[in-house]
Amino acid sequence: MLQPDLTYQLLRNLTSPVVAITAVRAGKENGMISDAAVRASIVPTVPRLSVYIHKFNFSHDMIYETGRFALHLLHTKQFDVVRRLGFVSGRDQDKLAAIPHHAGTLGVPILDECFAHFECSVVNVMDTGSSTLFLGDVVAVGRGKAAGELLTATHFRSNMPAEWQREYEAKLKEAQRYAEARSRDIKPVVWQRR
Repeated sequence: MLQPDLTYQLLRNLTSPVVAITAVRAGKENGMISDAAVRASIVPTVPRLSVYIHKFNFSHDMIYETGRFALHLLHTKQFDVVRRLGFVSGRDQDKLAAIPHHAGTLGVPILDECFAHFECSVVNVMDTGSSTLFLGDVVAVGRGKAAGELLTATHFRSNMPAEWQREYEAKLKEAQRYAEARSRDIKPVVWQRR
């Protein structure tokens, strides 16, 4: 028998590094945090990655409508970036205002300080009900100015400041409620290159 709480705790072991996703649409920039990104190709000449973006994220529609985004691997000294991009909505404020960044090859924001970044052009999508899986061709890559160890979800959850814990858990519960109501409503999508 499926035990949802136990299953969820075990599934948390399958998360990727903590990544920052950035996008731009009609001059408005935004960033968000995800731990659901993976390499999607083993062919060096066809670099690809995939990332799940929940539909409630402001960045979701930006990426879906423009077909481009940047994914940033973060390092363990960037908890402040996780909080700034992951604890508030870009609908309410300019989340990138206090984070040094520049426009990349595709025009998407590139964080100056990160472990590495990948600029991507969306080549396919899959609706998963509460989120969309974006498959991106990597068109540009770079190393950030900052060095350090790669930030993982487990490291972040284990080392986040205690005063953030309540806010983090509340945001997680809110996201889970949203996702639960939509997870079984999956629609086939035919991706039109943007």
